[in-house]
Amino acid sequence: MTGRPAPAVLPPSLRVWLGLVAAFAALVVAGLGIRYAGEGEPGRVDARIGAAVDDVGPPWRSVALAADSLGEPVGAVTLVVAAVAGCLLLRRPRAAVFVVVGVGTAVGTATLLKHLVGRTIHGGNLSYPSGHTAFLTALALAVAMLAARRRGRDGLGLGGTAATVLVLAVALVAGAAMGWAQVALGAHYPTDVLGGWCTALAVVPATAWLVDRLADAGRRGRR
Repeated sequence: MTGRPAPAVLPPSLRVWLGLVAAFAALVVAGLGIRYAGEGEPGRVDARIGAAVDDVGPPWRSVALAADSLGEPVGAVTLVVAAVAGCLLLRRPRAAVFVVVGVGTAVGTATLLKHLVGRTIHGGNLSYPSGHTAFLTALALAVAMLAARRRGRDGLGLGGTAATVLVLAVALVAGAAMGWAQVALGAHYPTDVLGGWCTALAVVPATAWLVDRLADAGRRGRR
């Protein structure tokens, strides 16, 4: 086959830094999971943060409910479909696959960890890590990675430092927004949302690397 190869979803400018972030995030997820395995009560940090954030009144409760709805099935599917449609309109099928697989893997990992860790809230609801936080962070992270990879009129993408700062800043804002909503609504402990945020940071870069490897291998095989 001829023509230019599809651009990587994990460009070289992001590979090293996001790899390090992913490794550190995985350690945080594992450490918190071991610390709170089988527990059904907030830790000291959870109690202190929760006391300041929990049980918000209007209008902030409405804001929290709106943010929470983005992680519910209808809201989540709508966001993913919009992101995939944008990738396809830009003729980036590899990016569309990455969005679906990256977000799906992050949510699936969070769900699996909930059953493995067994931490509960409100008398039996599995809570660690927060799936809502993992979802929105993963989606924001994937979109930010693709935006950092876009080439401008000069033919150059963002440099490594600028791209890394952009990607991590977007992931932080998305995770903080959804994490605040989950704690404010009493759906999760603060350490649950930290675990969900780190789950996305660990899973999405690894998924991007795997998508690139499989796509490039398939392209070479068709030559």
